[in-house]
Amino acid sequence: MSIPLLRVQGIETFYGPIQAIRGVSLEVPEGTIVTVLGANGAGKTTILRTISGVLDPDRGEVIFDGSNIVGLTPDKVMRRGICHSPEGREIFPFLSVAENLLMGSYTRSNRDEVARDLEMCFGYFPRLRERASQRAGQLSGGEQQMLAISRALMGRPKLLLLDEPSLGLSPLLTLQIFEIVKRINRERGVAILLVEQNAHIALRTADYGYVLEVGRVVVEDTCKRLMERDDIKEFYLGQRNEGTRGRRRWKKKKLWR
Repeated sequence: MSIPLLRVQGIETFYGPIQAIRGVSLEVPEGTIVTVLGANGAGKTTILRTISGVLDPDRGEVIFDGSNIVGLTPDKVMRRGICHSPEGREIFPFLSVAENLLMGSYTRSNRDEVARDLEMCFGYFPRLRERASQRAGQLSGGEQQMLAISRALMGRPKLLLLDEPSLGLSPLLTLQIFEIVKRINRERGVAILLVEQNAHIALRTADYGYVLEVGRVVVEDTCKRLMERDDIKEFYLGQRNEGTRGRRRWKKKKLWR
């Protein structure tokens, strides 16, 4: 059984009077890719924003690398080793590509290591090297996603939070991005918590998955087993089974390795 690098335990997060997360618990072991699936508004992005310190939960714990990080500001969470590539990319449009990447390393002081990691990012995404001096706002959607992921990598994370990396991308570019995500995990040993609307590619990329519905985890299992479930096939993979149509019966399982 892998050691959990991240353990989220019973978090409840609100936006004003509206409760977005209802007692969510999940784990990300070291070196693994874990995905969170769910419809729009299920609370997936809120989970990532809570982990990264953008939002504070009203209840629950976020244990990272053995310490409870609830209450830490996002920059302190980043210094601990969690870097967030947010939904919508949120790049700095008037800064150059290179300047955006260096912004991702602002907590680091070793210039030689920063320079090596910059080369690492250019190795994963050669297009960024070609556009290093170009304003980030002039990049295509796919190039901006490459930049957002690379900027997060420049923080040298132990855990990378990826929020909707396929948003607005073509199927071909989506496949390319996810192949690189798998390379980053395999070659750098970076654990990844992935939120993704494209359930097909998320389940084929990740090791383990959680399904979120109205702020609650309703089922969890290895991705291989999730892809074999009739309810997942029908509601997330578009493979309708006549015997289960119209009847959503989530049977919550916890079968982590």
